[in-house]
Amino acid sequence: MRVKMILPALTEATSPLFRPIKYSLFPPLGLATLAGYLEDGDEVTLHDEHVERLSVEDEPDLVVIQAYITSAYRAYAIADDYRARGVYVVLGGLHVTSLPDEAAAHADTVFLGPGEDTWPEFLRAFRAFRRGGPRPPRRYESRSRSLIGAPPTRRDLIRRARYLVPNSLVVSRGCPHVCDFCYKEAFFKGGKSFYTQAVDDALAQIEALPGRHLYFLDDHLFGNQKFAAELFEGMRGMGRVWQAAGTVQSALAPGVLKRARDAGLRSLFVGFETLNPQNLHAAAKYQNLKQDYDQAIRTLHGLGVMVNGSFVFGMDEDDAGVFGRTVDWAVSQGIETATFHIMTPYPDTALYRRIEAEGRLLHRRWDLYDTRHTVFRPRLLTPGQLEDGYWWAYRQFYTWPNILRGAGVKDTLGARARHVAYAGGWKRFEPLWDVLIRARQVGLMLPVLEELLQSFGENRQRQGTAGRVASAEL
Repeated sequence: MRVKMILPALTEATSPLFRPIKYSLFPPLGLATLAGYLEDGDEVTLHDEHVERLSVEDEPDLVVIQAYITSAYRAYAIADDYRARGVYVVLGGLHVTSLPDEAAAHADTVFLGPGEDTWPEFLRAFRAFRRGGPRPPRRYESRSRSLIGAPPTRRDLIRRARYLVPNSLVVSRGCPHVCDFCYKEAFFKGGKSFYTQAVDDALAQIEALPGRHLYFLDDHLFGNQKFAAELFEGMRGMGRVWQAAGTVQSALAPGVLKRARDAGLRSLFVGFETLNPQNLHAAAKYQNLKQDYDQAIRTLHGLGVMVNGSFVFGMDEDDAGVFGRTVDWAVSQGIETATFHIMTPYPDTALYRRIEAEGRLLHRRWDLYDTRHTVFRPRLLTPGQLEDGYWWAYRQFYTWPNILRGAGVKDTLGARARHVAYAGGWKRFEPLWDVLIRARQVGLMLPVLEELLQSFGENRQRQGTAGRVASAEL
């Protein structure tokens, strides 16, 4: 059986100008994971439009397309093209789960939610169909959720040299928290919304990856503290340097966090979202309420862990001053990198239902639901003010004066130099990234990333050792 798996390009990733490096960070891990369920005799190819040109002139037996909201129209166009020539097409992913009726018009079968239970069931039905049996059902909805016994991800299908972070992995699914703007609850409805691999399976996956660097793409790697503590303990001594996402709460849990640092954690993506407690309450971001953001950053930096802060603009209490307040605070805290977003009401989320009920949606042009465009009417800002403020915040945070100001918060010359190198390299050298992306050689920069991340932790450990020696001598 010939199977073609496709990740269509997000609309914002197809600019004829500079190609941002974030679209060449991670390979299509979800599709590679589904490929693991295929049989040895199947011929499977994996195509990521972010890093290669897609040809649709072939006629495989099965086309599998993963759709996000801003790639939905592109996904539908590809699907329609193949179906017009009689190829069986299946669609899955976040957008399909949120709007299955819309997606079903462009597919023979759609998948709602994660596919650990439904994908093997479909494959059995599809093989029987090819032998003359009935067509598979038009819709599969995930109900039984488990990663136990899942086959290994088909990493042999990934073109490693085209990604800065080929060693991305996921050892859990979902998140234990329920925020009203997050897709997670919509994607995992009808079953468990947070579950993990067995620790031994996760460690085996890590051990099989080449090189030193890892990036955990889990929504919340620290969501199950027992699992996280055992995972980090098992990773000690592997010589890895890695990045992940966690909450402010996890940054304030020094026991598990220190285990993570000792296992190689060097950078944590932290969802601060907003500095306004009223916004946090309205968004059901309860895990951030009454948390000391300043202390969380001090704890991470004290352990030699960089911070990538995430912030959302456009919440109901945000006024015209929110952009300046947020950037000033982030720079003053010495946050190495920041990710800004315009609040976006994704379909089938609590936020979408609320904004729609209030008559505040401006349109349903999914290609603009990219957290860079305003798609609803804010309460205290005009749509134009929100977009302008968003772009101003990005430009302002990554100006050289602010990069240097953030670096000045650090307590050693080496730490300041690393801050400048990391923050500047991420946003100030887009022409260089563009050249590497177009040459399909982004992977050449991976050793530089590894060395930079390793140096953060080593510097902090040397300081800690020196402090302990001095204390003992006294």
